[in-house]
Amino acid sequence: MEKIIKAAVDRGASDLHIKAGDVFRARIDGKLVPLTKQALTPEQTRSIAMKFIPNDEDRARIDKIQDYDCSWGAQGIGRFRVNILRQRSSFMIVMRVIPFEVPTFDKLSLPPVLKGIAEAERGMILVTGVTGSGKSSTMAAMINHINATKHKHIVTLENPLEFLHRDIQCSITQREIGVDTESFRMGLRAALRQDPDVILIGEMRDSETIDTAMKAAETGHLLVSTVHTPDAQSTVMRILAMFPPEEQDVVRVRLAESLHAVVSQRLLPKKDGHGRAVACEVMIVTPTIKELMLDRDRVSEIRDYIAEGREQYGMQTFDQHLTDLVQSGEVEFEVALAASTKPSDFELKMRTFRRRSTTNRKAVVDPPIAEPMTGAISLGTAGSAVTGAQPVVPGAPEKTPESSPKIQGLSTGFDF
Repeated sequence: MEKIIKAAVDRGASDLHIKAGDVFRARIDGKLVPLTKQALTPEQTRSIAMKFIPNDEDRARIDKIQDYDCSWGAQGIGRFRVNILRQRSSFMIVMRVIPFEVPTFDKLSLPPVLKGIAEAERGMILVTGVTGSGKSSTMAAMINHINATKHKHIVTLENPLEFLHRDIQCSITQREIGVDTESFRMGLRAALRQDPDVILIGEMRDSETIDTAMKAAETGHLLVSTVHTPDAQSTVMRILAMFPPEEQDVVRVRLAESLHAVVSQRLLPKKDGHGRAVACEVMIVTPTIKELMLDRDRVSEIRDYIAEGREQYGMQTFDQHLTDLVQSGEVEFEVALAASTKPSDFELKMRTFRRRSTTNRKAVVDPPIAEPMTGAISLGTAGSAVTGAQPVVPGAPEKTPESSPKIQGLSTGFDF
């Protein structure tokens, strides 16, 4: 089993699937591909699950387990986030590969503006996207940047622990849900009494956790967390919808005051077939964005203001970043079109760009031919004009084309 897992990691797998009645499968470059030919039996899958469960107490009740999260690591292979589940009354295991090395913004090819976002002193930073879009890696890069550039106390609440941070300039306290603290909610409440500067929550799943997170941001802490939403605009609406209708007006004001930025992600297969490219939407809560959040009838305008704030604030929409990825040749147009927020607008913009590019190329290859000069041209002398013939001055020697004066190496054909 460990040889198969190592082979998958060596091939760049992001996830592994182990299921009774099926072969080992791995997600490589976004595609789920088989690694073996022989299907696993229910007994084999159960034995593998037993190997991943870290403590004797949970192993003793394995036959009662329906969903179970843990982490597992092996020397020379790697670390993994493990989910053990039941399906068709037998076990299945899904493993997410966690690199030993904590990623950086540059290695993840994330927009440079994220460094400035991570350096904020207070407020909420939300990293959003579907499962498997690289949210954990982006949050780890933020913590790594703070760790390398600031002197702070960072508290993380994760289920399970993923990237293991070492103390550089910061002191980092990493707590695992179910092992070091009871729940995200209880761990977050306790974190407020642990002199934190930065708090990372693996996931905000309910209104109570979000309420406590906003309190942390309101009291001067920087809070980083994730929400399963597709983009920045829907993140605002989803958070508000998690609260009862009678509380939403108050929550709207609190969210507008405490939210600092939203970073939404999508992973796309690269054009060369190797690896995946990240497409990012970045929203920074400027005074204008704050006004839109406070007005329930204008929340739908947020995306347009993100697009307009690209040059001044470094914000960008998904479609803007997808355009960059297509123009740089990193992602196929069809892939980007399928991932775009407004496919019809995105397609129109790309067609316009292609037409302009084609026109510019033709202009360079086939320069326009100069038209022969016709009509009178004023030479700046009163009463003097020419119509393409040499001016005749009585008594002056006749000029030949070779003796005509030149401007920057080109014959003017005129005697000035």
